[in-house]
Amino acid sequence: MTGPQTRETLANDIWRACDILRRDNNCGGVMEYVEHLAWLLFLRFLDAQEEEWETQAQLAGRSYTRILDGDLRWSAWATKDWPADRLLEFVHGRLIPYLQTLGGDPLRETIRIVFAERNVIVCASGYNLKDVLSILNGIDFHSQDDIFTVSQVYEELLSRLGSENRLAGEFYTPRPVVRFMVEVVDPRISETIYDPACGTCGFLAQAYLWMKRNEHTLEHHKTLQEKTFFGQEKKALPALLGLMNMVLHGVSAPRIVRRNTLEENIRQVSERYDVVLTNPPFGGIEGRHIQANFPVQSSATELLFLQHIMKKLKPRDGARCGMVVPEGTLFRSGAFADVKRDLLEQFNLHTVVSLPPGTFAPYSDVKTALLFFERPGPTKEIWYYELPLPEGLKKFSKGSPIQDQHFEEARRLWKAWDAYRKGQGPREACLSERSWIVLADEVKASGYDLTARNPNRKEAEALPSPVEIVAELLEREREILSIAEELNELLGNNNREEAAHD
Repeated sequence: MTGPQTRETLANDIWRACDILRRDNNCGGVMEYVEHLAWLLFLRFLDAQEEEWETQAQLAGRSYTRILDGDLRWSAWATKDWPADRLLEFVHGRLIPYLQTLGGDPLRETIRIVFAERNVIVCASGYNLKDVLSILNGIDFHSQDDIFTVSQVYEELLSRLGSENRLAGEFYTPRPVVRFMVEVVDPRISETIYDPACGTCGFLAQAYLWMKRNEHTLEHHKTLQEKTFFGQEKKALPALLGLMNMVLHGVSAPRIVRRNTLEENIRQVSERYDVVLTNPPFGGIEGRHIQANFPVQSSATELLFLQHIMKKLKPRDGARCGMVVPEGTLFRSGAFADVKRDLLEQFNLHTVVSLPPGTFAPYSDVKTALLFFERPGPTKEIWYYELPLPEGLKKFSKGSPIQDQHFEEARRLWKAWDAYRKGQGPREACLSERSWIVLADEVKASGYDLTARNPNRKEAEALPSPVEIVAELLEREREILSIAEELNELLGNNNREEAAHD
């Protein structure tokens, strides 16, 4: 059993590897050194995994063909004491080119995509690379304790990536938010879990940890490893980081695909899933060729993702979703109202949780909410909860981030609401100063405005804070920019059509 000191030493060693990479000329920023460490960790893990698969095959009297064999095995090149320049020549000229040619099964295809669709970050200094390899060779990937320690450090790295790099923030969701959402959605073994914008796979990894508690048989294990987790990610780097995150959490063959989710025409959906957990990108603007894939067309990415999710959920009772949306989704009209009408008619939108300002700081000040919906519809009543800020805090921030304990009341009241809607508890138990119930008919009468307006607030308290006003102004500004973009595109199309007639 690995002792606490050994765990601490291992964690320190990995941070030391980060320091080595950080001072390398090719890995100056957090984005670069996390990426470099991720692909090295992945290959190190793959080597240990292949050793296990090979042993299992031998015991069963089967043959096993390694993904990486001969001079490409980790033990053949990463432990070899060769000149620094020769090591870099091998990595650039032999290892990476081979990884870029893999294919034939989901795991090989995932590896190919990760390494083929971008310039892989490699140390400028072969000496730095040798030092990092020496540290990684000290990790025992057959030890659950070592893997757990590495996964904890890796999660901390992803958190640092999200907080120090605004671009990276868009694919990192604060883990307390993720854990609360997974608990509410409660995914179960035999269900398929899908994240259409999986980023670093925080939702899928946490769903696995939640489901693993009920893994009791070899069949359960095989199902969780190979048939449960599906993710799509538009960008190559988060696809690599997410794949590594799943691997470190214990899922060796997740179905992580490098793809622009919104390019799928939802009128012709083939694959559907039992559960969707996601924080899709918002604030982006999609062109007409992407909008054409959706019945209700809009340039706003969050509205397109909502339509995508509604189509990707299996048409069975109990199929369900937990997702993050910008608060503007709740109150915006027009195309947004059309989609919200479909949502309330086709699904049971049972819960809306309003998050405080700064939840996604520092990379976004847009106020957000969590939507939870399920089949079958229609919606009859919606439970709202307004997550409060800790006393003395005006907003969450990089220095004072949201924590698991901030969801304690939300968890308790949610359980009471869930019991009530299942006929197992009183309605009053889920009501409080920060929670209330709204009838779907009231939402329809308001033009499908889902805004979380707490009726329990005193009139003086009902006035929004300056932070909330700024957050709403930012959202309104983005809405205006989105409309302006649509108008500009329409005018451009009209001009082109007139030119064609001329």
